[in-house]
Amino acid sequence: MFKASGDFANAMWALVITYTFSVLGAVILLIVGWIVAALVQRSIKNAFLKFENVDRTLAGFFGNIGRYGILTIVIIMVLGQFGVQTASILAALGAAGLAIGLALQGTLQNIAAGIMLLVLRPFRVGEYISTGSIDGTVQEVGLFATELKTFDGLFRLAPNSTLWNVSITNYSRVTQRMHELAIGIGYDDDLKKAIEILLDLARNNENVLADPEPYAFVKELGDSAVVVAMRYWAPGSVWWKTTHIMTRDAKLAFDEAGISIPFPQVTLSTLDEEEKPLEKVGDTTDKPAEKS
Repeated sequence: MFKASGDFANAMWALVITYTFSVLGAVILLIVGWIVAALVQRSIKNAFLKFENVDRTLAGFFGNIGRYGILTIVIIMVLGQFGVQTASILAALGAAGLAIGLALQGTLQNIAAGIMLLVLRPFRVGEYISTGSIDGTVQEVGLFATELKTFDGLFRLAPNSTLWNVSITNYSRVTQRMHELAIGIGYDDDLKKAIEILLDLARNNENVLADPEPYAFVKELGDSAVVVAMRYWAPGSVWWKTTHIMTRDAKLAFDEAGISIPFPQVTLSTLDEEEKPLEKVGDTTDKPAEKS
């Protein structure tokens, strides 16, 4: 009886020692893994931030991938310390990853597009862009979507996959832009005078650049108007304001100079009473008498 009790005590002691070493090994693995994961995350971030064109969001994203990847490996190693079959865990993780990938296919497309946008940088925060369906100033570029502030003060969220698959016009990347001001004048108006008025407006506007030099020309001979146009350049920061002012001043200058701007007109004519056709009030032909 005492021998059996001694064997049981020895077995329990051996089990305690075994699991104690397993727990200590697991704790050490967790501590070391946590430190290594933090170091890897920091190293990846610093490596990405050395490049000026790389966004901080992208650096943080890949840093987190490295960190959580190492922590996943550490957890699998810890489970192996307690005799858990890691092969089955890896198989389960693979199946779960496949299922999650299929379920979140659209989300993963947005993430992939977000990474490409952050790497290639077709636009940055604070720049004004146009995508055809959305125009606005970029407020934030995330991994899933990009936030834009429209001209009328609305905030719109555009999925990154949508932005990646459309043509993007970035109005803030250029230092100067060209504008073509086209106005139709009457065929009887002074063409040379109209062109000179446009050129004078460009010379007197401080925002219109002297180089490239403004150029005025006859653009089209329309059905009811001669279209005169002027191409001029202005700084990108004041381009919108300059175009509005130039269009307004051109209209006022043409009015002052007596140059007409034709517009579609409809002429209505009516017939006089004498010219109106006679209305048929009845049949004047003789009808045969009815038989009784």
